[in-house]
Amino acid sequence: MPVEKDPNPKITPHGFNNLTKSLSFNIFDISYAQTEQHRQEYIEYIDELYNAERLTEILTNVTRIIGANVLNIAREDYEPQGASVTMLIAEHEKLPEGGDWEAEEPGPMPDAIVGHLDKSHVTVHTYPESHPDGGISTFRVDVDVSTCGVISPLRALNYLIHSFDSDIVTIDYRVRGFTRDRNGTKHYIDHDINSIQNFFSEDTQNAYQMIDVNVYQENIFHTKMLLKDFDIDNYLFGSGRDQFSTEELEDIEGRLRKEMLEIFYSRNME
Repeated sequence: MPVEKDPNPKITPHGFNNLTKSLSFNIFDISYAQTEQHRQEYIEYIDELYNAERLTEILTNVTRIIGANVLNIAREDYEPQGASVTMLIAEHEKLPEGGDWEAEEPGPMPDAIVGHLDKSHVTVHTYPESHPDGGISTFRVDVDVSTCGVISPLRALNYLIHSFDSDIVTIDYRVRGFTRDRNGTKHYIDHDINSIQNFFSEDTQNAYQMIDVNVYQENIFHTKMLLKDFDIDNYLFGSGRDQFSTEELEDIEGRLRKEMLEIFYSRNME
């Protein structure tokens, strides 16, 4: 019987794999803080929970998941609020045995894999904010993971989503540049990808409403996520639901949902 030819043979690069895979991951956590004191306490709480030390721990785990060694760390807690961490990372000497590093499938949680990277970095910045009108407080985290080599930073998605209280998530993934195979042919992507959603675990897929905006011919992929379940008890900071009337709770829920939808669709609503 004739042997079927693999329609997507793996690339054997001429030298190092020069493709750059860049992941930008933004999460938003929404809360309602009724008083000025509660709003200030919310900012202080977020600043303490996600200070530079905690963010360094999260990025260190991300680095281990995607298979790199940390070369250098720069971190800072800002005044009056916010923090940033930047890591330069380098490749492991070789891939571990077993596993399909180019497969379009959910990535693992920490301590599960190592891979092959070079000339890469991971960064995180936090943006806690609150506005005195309406009591809505919003916390944003930006994470960027840029890698070269065999595996994709998409492997870190599940860990990142579970590391933060994520009401809204926006994700951009792009493969840039090209690499040559041994025959000199240029390749502009080295792995299959139909949607970022395919890299999420089942529980993540079930927890969020998702929409895609992809430009396949440019190897650009974009996914937005909105948490499906809404329990107002999870959004009241410094207060319990027993401190509000039914009408007040309905008004607060309406404002929270409006805030979440505006961020999800990137436009203001009347």
